[in-house]
Amino acid sequence: MSNEWIEVGSINDIPRKGARVVRMPEGDIAVFRTADDRIFALRDKCPHKGGPLSQGIVHDTKVACPLHDWKIQLDTGEAVAPDEGCAATFPVKLEGETIYLSAKPNDGCPNA
Repeated sequence: MSNEWIEVGSINDIPRKGARVVRMPEGDIAVFRTADDRIFALRDKCPHKGGPLSQGIVHDTKVACPLHDWKIQLDTGEAVAPDEGCAATFPVKLEGETIYLSAKPNDGCPNA
């Protein structure tokens, strides 16, 4: 299945170091904006206890889960050691100021 891109809004809809939730039938996806305007998307569910990553604080290319402060890499979805686990990542692209998201997760994070 090829990526079907879904328009999810403007980069200006997401505050720097913040996130926006895109509700999908398969589960919510958090779309993050870093301080330097890079865009990432993760399943909105921490691999630890399922906390809402979209409510976490973004530092560089990591987000801290608001429940137990696990740090999750925005680019890979991997938990930062010593924690272990993974949140699924999703392809995103920025065209001008418009953000597009694929609902099909990237490979590399099974069961997330």
